[in-house]
Amino acid sequence: MVVSVENIKSPADIKELTVEQLTELANSCREKLIESVSETGGHFGPNLGVVELTVALHYVFDSPVDRLIWDVGHQAYIHKMLTGRANKLTTIRKSGGLSGFLKKAESEHDIFNAGHASTSISAASGVAAAKQNFPDIGQVVAIIGDGALTGGMAYEGLNNAGGERLDMTVVLNDNGMAIAENVGAITEYFDRLIHLPAYEQMKSEVKKILDRGPKRLGRKATALARRFEMSLKNLVIPRLMFEEFGFRYFGPVDGHDIPKLVAEFEKVKEYEGPRFVHVLTEKGHGYAPATEDQYANHAVRPFDIETGKPRETNRLPKWSRRVGQTLCSIGDQDDKVMVISAAMKKGTGTVPFAERFPQRFFDVGIAEQHAVTFAGGLASEGSKPFVCIYSSFLQRAYDQIFHDVCLMNLPVKFLLDRAGIVGGDGETHQGIFDLSYLRALPNMVIGAPATDRLLQSYIKTAAGYDQHPIAIRFPRATVSQEDASDFADLEILTPGEGKLVRQGSDLSIFAVGPILQEALKAAEQLAEEGIEVEVIDPRWVKPLDEKLLLQSVKKTGRLITLEEGISSGGFGGAVLELLSRHNIRVNSRVCGVDGGIVPHGERSEYLQKFGLTAEGIIETTRQVLTAAED
Repeated sequence: MVVSVENIKSPADIKELTVEQLTELANSCREKLIESVSETGGHFGPNLGVVELTVALHYVFDSPVDRLIWDVGHQAYIHKMLTGRANKLTTIRKSGGLSGFLKKAESEHDIFNAGHASTSISAASGVAAAKQNFPDIGQVVAIIGDGALTGGMAYEGLNNAGGERLDMTVVLNDNGMAIAENVGAITEYFDRLIHLPAYEQMKSEVKKILDRGPKRLGRKATALARRFEMSLKNLVIPRLMFEEFGFRYFGPVDGHDIPKLVAEFEKVKEYEGPRFVHVLTEKGHGYAPATEDQYANHAVRPFDIETGKPRETNRLPKWSRRVGQTLCSIGDQDDKVMVISAAMKKGTGTVPFAERFPQRFFDVGIAEQHAVTFAGGLASEGSKPFVCIYSSFLQRAYDQIFHDVCLMNLPVKFLLDRAGIVGGDGETHQGIFDLSYLRALPNMVIGAPATDRLLQSYIKTAAGYDQHPIAIRFPRATVSQEDASDFADLEILTPGEGKLVRQGSDLSIFAVGPILQEALKAAEQLAEEGIEVEVIDPRWVKPLDEKLLLQSVKKTGRLITLEEGISSGGFGGAVLELLSRHNIRVNSRVCGVDGGIVPHGERSEYLQKFGLTAEGIIETTRQVLTAAED
């Protein structure tokens, strides 16, 4: 019988197979993954690395009675296949299709939503603690990557689970990589312990024994000593570390040897209390192009299977390219400029700076809270730190922004990539809340460039701005042209100073960020109908250019605000508060993202849905004008 993942409708079907047949199933999963992702794009390398591990987990454990709780979601595509979703894999990250992450609403086998890293152990701890009231809960298993162990929350979970002696298993998928190379002291921990005196003495004794043997065994003796050193490193040191947290340690286990994995998980099930299984895997395993460049193949665009190369080669770079170019120019002129990334230097465009100024670049791992407070420390001593981070990831450090930056009015510079609607990554990654959550904080200055060229001016402005912390938000969009502006020609902006872009008398449109381009298109079309719309680029959400905005509203008597962010508490809210303070009442409409939960799908699709395209703006303008006549 041919074993195919297409025939797996639930994990129960896997248990009908023999252990030997599981390898066939794994091969089928890998083929399906390569075929599907080559068409859709998505997270690739991490999923290739956990094929055998996922098959073994579902063979030994009984999902959903046994709770398999995955971290991040980058490694969940195989899990989706084995839980009846293989035939839908080509819909992943598309509107109405499968989520690219774990999602409770999608399947009973997705126990806990997972979009951001380092959460699985804490979530599993809560599920394990709930077993005292819900005895129908079976085994509880958290699967976490070693990259996620750079996040402090993972250790908070380990500390709690071990201290409470919770009945649960943590499976560490150790491939030596996060999205990029792992960083920090945890990664170096094992190497340091190898040089402890006790280890050196043991190694010395082994060498003496080997030296007493025949000289013809010299080469074999050397190889044996090297194997001994690696065995001690892999077997003793991790055991010490995780058993200090109160876990019984198992491993390390070859993450691509299904019989060994099955045997280990069967053994682990027999124990109670907190258990830790250390599994060694290879990111991109089984597909040569992915193993040769694990960094590039973490997440991919549609590609040619034979070569592994993207099918589209003429795509313009993202706005983040401007970030790298401008930071390098600033760094050349000012050695106080420091750049911080939270394990996302490629995604945030900071690789050029890291390569040119390695002593002034800090990748702190998946540790957004630390990144912000670290930046606060730098700023407190006169450095000029740029925290380059995705908008939705910065949410994880909200208290640190308030307590360790804004409260002390430290001039930390935040560059918020992927602000607004992000597309395929879906609700966990939508950068639609930053205007609202940052606007509420004291001392914070917020800028929103309308073009990628203007983004460079904002960055140059931020480098020389030392009065307040400043946040600059920009979308996941392509640049207008390949060539960047000359650094010397970049304008220095004044926070709180907007710009009148188009004059009009019938209605005012305040469009913050890239939506300004759609507002101008709408104004051109409305002018053909005899409707004259005034368009203003506020440039700054905080502080507002009060004089400019009030002058426009008083002239037209009608107002639409546009923002690619949540419609409550953001830019539109700030404008309405301004009008209220001045006792100005006008027919107005705040246009933004309604509801707060935006599923995965094309960015253009959701801009249209929320009326943030030229067509939507024209329709809203007509509604406001009609209401004014009633």
